[in-house]
Amino acid sequence: MKISLIGTGVYGVAMAMMLNKNNKDIIMWTESEEKMEQYKKDGRIKDIIPGVECPKNIKLTTSYEEAVKDRDIIFIMSTAHFVGNVCDGIKPYLSSDQVVCIASKGIENNSCEFLSNIAKEKLKTKKICIISGGSFAIDMANNNPVALTIASHSKPSRKLVKKALQSDTVKLRESSDVIGVQICGSIKNVIALAAGMLDGMGYPESTQCFLITESIHDIKWLIGALGGRPRTILSYAGVGDLLLTCTSIKSRNFSFGKVVGSGATKKEKEEYLKNTTVEGYYTLQSIYKLVKRRKIKMPVVNLIYDIIMNDKDPHLLAEFLINKE
Repeated sequence: MKISLIGTGVYGVAMAMMLNKNNKDIIMWTESEEKMEQYKKDGRIKDIIPGVECPKNIKLTTSYEEAVKDRDIIFIMSTAHFVGNVCDGIKPYLSSDQVVCIASKGIENNSCEFLSNIAKEKLKTKKICIISGGSFAIDMANNNPVALTIASHSKPSRKLVKKALQSDTVKLRESSDVIGVQICGSIKNVIALAAGMLDGMGYPESTQCFLITESIHDIKWLIGALGGRPRTILSYAGVGDLLLTCTSIKSRNFSFGKVVGSGATKKEKEEYLKNTTVEGYYTLQSIYKLVKRRKIKMPVVNLIYDIIMNDKDPHLLAEFLINKE
């Protein structure tokens, strides 16, 4: 199978390595000429996964045309707020028989649209998949077992992605709940901010468990309110990803939440965000706007928003959990 990945961030590189087990014709698109030159020189994609080399057969390009033409599957690996731009870039070279698989997690900031809807509108295709689940890139790159959910309204598209990716260390379960899987993949980053705040304030694992359990109920309700299937919360994209992101310092969302909970100044928080991509920070703004527009009650989102965006006291989280109905 011929595979393309758009984006050479840490997750993109790890995904390419997993795909390389079943497919030896892989090309990755990068916006960086510097990365291209580094890769040509020594086979490393600069500053991505220390000590990890890409297999020699994986190619790099800065051309959308080269990355997209004649590929069976195109994986979009960019951060959520660049997915629209990526779709604009690949559209001229995309044919109707190609499958587009979005591994980005989040909701578009300005429109508050799900990424699948953005891709469907811009690319004029129904062959769109969403892949999501609890999987740190470093764990995938080190060949540790991980499990992911692959969601699409197109069963043949799901089957094709599963054939390309499933291996001795990657397990995929299929779903047709595209909306539910995206909600899980988005809001877990927001809940991870709160989990990190609790840790930063010195609360123990029991309190973090309290938050996660309450959040499972809230996410389940939100999925139903937005047209998905509530039981999707029990998938790898749901509970699986929520547990991982809310309990590990390797999660950038958890880590930023910990900075906030530890009493960082506004300047320290801004500096952290400048140097680290914290998807939950941007997703928080999108989900906050989305639930307001749809008139959906999500008190936990409102509180996290007030703490992160309006500098309210993080200790309100514990009080909220105790008093939550």
